[in-house]
Amino acid sequence: MAKRIKSGLKRLRQSARRRVRNQTVRSRVRTLAKQGAGGSDTDLLLAIKAIDKAAAKGIIHKNTAARKKSRLVRRYRLASSRAS
Repeated sequence: MAKRIKSGLKRLRQSARRRVRNQTVRSRVRTLAKQGAGGSDTDLLLAIKAIDKAAAKGIIHKNTAARKKSRLVRRYRLASSRAS
């Protein structure tokens, strides 16, 4: 264990909790993005909403969110044009 100072130990506990929470959100965003790229309009909107929420909470940067949404919509349009 590197830190033995009380505040350092508390910091480790806090960052561990945050890391788990952030991993859950990031994983959810990735899953919804995969579903939204090849799915229906509703799937696409759910993915965009999840990306926006993650950006609002500070889990991902706002520019990263914008880039992910842009690529997601591009893949969705490509998939829907191939289907029809």
